[in-house]
Amino acid sequence: MTELSPSQRTWKVFKRNKIAVAGLIIIIITLFVAILGYLIMPDSTPLANNMTIQLSLKKPGSEFMLLRLRKDEPVDTVNIFKKMLFGQPSFYREIPVTGYRFTKDSVYVNEYIGAEDKPEKKAYKLPGSPRGADVIHRTYWLGTDIYGRDLLSRLILGTRVSLSVGLMSVIISMLLGVTIGAMAGYFGGWIDAALSWLMNILWSLPALLLVIAISFALGKGLWQIFIAVGLSMWVEVARLVRGQVLSLKQVEYIEAARSLGFNNTRIISRHILPNIIGPILVLASSNFASAILLEAGLSFLGFGAQPPMPTWGSMIKEHYGYIVMDSPYLAVIPGLAIMILVYAFNLVTVGLRDAFDIKSQSTRF
Repeated sequence: MTELSPSQRTWKVFKRNKIAVAGLIIIIITLFVAILGYLIMPDSTPLANNMTIQLSLKKPGSEFMLLRLRKDEPVDTVNIFKKMLFGQPSFYREIPVTGYRFTKDSVYVNEYIGAEDKPEKKAYKLPGSPRGADVIHRTYWLGTDIYGRDLLSRLILGTRVSLSVGLMSVIISMLLGVTIGAMAGYFGGWIDAALSWLMNILWSLPALLLVIAISFALGKGLWQIFIAVGLSMWVEVARLVRGQVLSLKQVEYIEAARSLGFNNTRIISRHILPNIIGPILVLASSNFASAILLEAGLSFLGFGAQPPMPTWGSMIKEHYGYIVMDSPYLAVIPGLAIMILVYAFNLVTVGLRDAFDIKSQSTRF
């Protein structure tokens, strides 16, 4: 029987864990949604911030007729890549109507102003010709928020924010944690004592309070959240790496590398770290989920990305009062999005932990 390589065995173990594969599929789908962004959003305006106050708090699946009037000011058409990243400013002003009638240079409409009010009769001057105006039917699949914005579009854009915070925070925490942990474990002595003292001090602080303190120092904004969350999670990585390096630095192949005259940087980067990549990946996946939760908590408290940028935490903050009213979905939907994405990363963490568990592998193959 042909012996499998470590990478093949790892992938085979991971595939056997069907729940972990399901989590990976959810993450991949979420990643594609975040990358495509504005290209698949019903409201492709920047930050999905197209407000129609008359349509506030509409139920999921609501359909309305909208009169679109061409704006007087010029609006540039962006290419597909800029649209995917930043959105396309709207060419039209949208007015909800229940009926309309075009004339030579005007349009007469029954403007929708609320479910309990009669439509208001109005006339609008057409911009140049009837081609400068048209009527469309739009379905709000997840309803609208308190400002009449499309909830589905803001939920999709919030996916991009959550994944970007998780990714950047994990990168920052891994760079700091692996570097400091490897130095502490490899060199020992006063270096280990000083770095371990620092890690123990930071380890004793609650993560959310530490992130809030760093946010106060850096200010409010998305980039500040990247740094704040990343700086709050490196200690756990450093403690793990330190312990792994302590157990490996005295083994035979490391002693052989020293006897061959290899410098410390090469020994750490080429001979120690590649052998502890498994536990690091498991912790990175776990920290990704923690970063998403931290970002949601910060946004809920008002320290995250600032309005009108949509985040799942800020969407819950804006609408949590409606949980006990007739529109609980406004807060429940972004809450479910957070729960599903965090659960998916936890499933992948379990799969990676099983895949890199050498003892369990030895009993399966």
